[in-house]
Order: sequence, then C-alpha cells, then structure tokens
Amino acid sequence: MKEFTITIVETNNPAILKFDTNHFITKSNNYEYKDIDEAKNSPLAQQLFYLPFVKTVYISANFIALERFSIVEWSDVQDEVAQQLVEYLNSGEPIVFEDKNPKKVPATVYAESTPNPAVMKFVSNKTIVPTAFEFKNIDEAKDSDLAKKLFHLPFVKEVFFDENYVSVTKYEVADWNEVTFDIRELIRNFIGDGLEVVSAESVVKKKAEAPKTQLQDANVDDTSKKIIDILEEYVKPAVASDGGNIMFKSYDKESKTVNVILQGACSGCPSSTFTLKNGIENMLKEMMTDHVEHVVAING
Repeated sequence: MKEFTITIVETNNPAILKFDTNHFITKSNNYEYKDIDEAKNSPLAQQLFYLPFVKTVYISANFIALERFSIVEWSDVQDEVAQQLVEYLNSGEPIVFEDKNPKKVPATVYAESTPNPAVMKFVSNKTIVPTAFEFKNIDEAKDSDLAKKLFHLPFVKEVFFDENYVSVTKYEVADWNEVTFDIRELIRNFIGDGLEVVSAESVVKKKAEAPKTQLQDANVDDTSKKIIDILEEYVKPAVASDGGNIMFKSYDKESKTVNVILQGACSGCPSSTFTLKNGIENMLKEMMTDHVEHVVAING
C-alpha cells in the first residue's frame, strides 16, 4: 500500500490552503464542494466538512485545498488538518467515488452579440467556472481543455470565461454568420459531456488572486479598497452582461488616477473608451469625491 505524506502550501489568498500529496488521489477529474450535501460522492470531503471552519473543499489529482471561514487562522489548525488528511489517506478509505462512465448532462448554449463586433458571447444554462479566466493564446490555455479546443479553430483569437458564459474574440477574416454555429456546438458538446472547463489547480490559484484577497491585503490602502468595492458592486455586473470583465490594477494617490484592466469583450472594444470616461470615471468621481480624477484602462 502506498504511504501518503502531505506538504502544506500557502496561496495568495489567506483563506485558502493547499495540502499537496505525494501520490495521485483521483484518476483524472477535479472536484469542488461548497457544503456537505454537494459532497455525497466524496467520503473525504464529507469528513472535512465536520470541521466547523471548512467553507469549501477542492480535491484534485495531487492535492486537497481548503477554504476556511474567518473563525480561525490556518496557523492554528493547519498541522492538525494535515495529520487528519494523512491518516485518512493511509487508511485506504475511498476519497471520491468516481463515475467510470459519466452520463451526458443536458446543456444549452445560445449566442449573444456584444458591443465589441469582434467578440461573441456564448451563454450556458450551467455555471462553467467559479471566477473569470482570460486566455490570449493557446500557450496560456494549457490548464483549460475547452480553451485549447477553441484555439484549434483557426479564426479564434482570444477566449474569456466567466461564470456561465464564454466570450470568443475572432480574427477579422472570419464572419460571425459563418462560424457562430461551430463555436456554439463545440461549447455545448464539451459542457454536455461533463468535462472540466478549467483545472482545479488553476481555479484555486485564481481564487487566491480574487478581489476579496486584495481587500484582505494589508498593503492595499483604504482608498484602493473602496474603489475595488465600487467596481465589484456597481461596474462588474454591467460589464459582465456585455461579455467582459473589469479588474482593479492600481491607484496613484498623487495624480488621483485609477488603473483598471479590461478583459473579454471589453478589451479592445471601440465603445470601451466612451464607457470608461462617461460611465466608470464619472461614477468613481462622484462616489470617491476628491480622491479620483482619472480612470485609465489597460486591455487585458
């Protein structure tokens, strides 16, 4: 029998801790559980949810990652959790009951135009990723099988995922009337096969870089935190409806300038400058009086 050991690995998000294993613990799939009911197929995840501070459990081929509630600090409990994981893994008890013949799941996908004529938004009836991912080329898409498949289509220039949709940027040589059906069917079949859109390890890493992590960062000043809150609450939902995303980059106190990153349909969109100046900039000026004068966009 294999003897398991655990290596504790910190992430950029203080709420998430990785426990790397020295042997593979699942065959191919990655799993995310937000509560004990979702963990019906994982005895290990069910056991972990009996720990009152466990918020989310991620199980991948060679690691287990846990997101905690704020009632404890990882420094107080990580060694005990690691020991519990080692004992469980070495007991030979099942980790995840994996379906050898996964059934197709009903999936619908519809195409929706965006303000950017080079970008089409493909909306699914299911959540496909927990947070935003952007891929500028196939090399960046090494952790996403769906993005790699899309990049194999010669007219696909960029791919962006967020929650339940995919935004695809095409090269000018292609016409949406000719290629939309092929893209929609590729995405629909991929989701219908129950395949993983982005690897669990990438999800954990991305969540560790999420805006809430910036809000917990002691190096981020109070003004920046207020700007992040405004962007997340008021701006991001509107931008997402157009197939894009906006992220806070930095704030310069001297020039009162906010730098943001535009992704998806917003990146390179002809109308993004107007939206930036007449929408986002005016909102921040009004809500952050005497703190913001300019908003500058950096295309993702």
